[in-house]
Amino acid sequence: MDCIFCKIIKGEIPYDKVGETDKFLAFLDIRPLAVGHVLVIPKEHFRWIWDVPYVGEYFEYVAKVANAQKKALGLDMVKSIVVGDEVHHAHVHLVPYESSGKARGFDFTRFAEVSKQEKDEVLKKIRDSINL
Repeated sequence: MDCIFCKIIKGEIPYDKVGETDKFLAFLDIRPLAVGHVLVIPKEHFRWIWDVPYVGEYFEYVAKVANAQKKALGLDMVKSIVVGDEVHHAHVHLVPYESSGKARGFDFTRFAEVSKQEKDEVLKKIRDSINL
């Protein structure tokens, strides 16, 4: 199987780990829509989120990561996105969002420019918050 997320899980591709359990892995997106954009995936390969037999447990972990992002980044909102067609492995995007009072969608063609220092700082803050 040529699944990029399965390769990440196996350690074949480097990634910035936010947190993990025996069933799930959370890591920074390499093409973030915002600083601190995290992907949460099951370690077992499932094509769609709705194929995950323990989807409730999965979303409990997604919520834990999103709440850690909110706390670490001092935000009141983290948007979640479930698309599923860009990578054929179940995943949830968690995108930190500074609300301005008006809703807006996502533009998957415009990515945030994040320096290595900024990425490392945000990664540490989220990791520290997830372990509380």
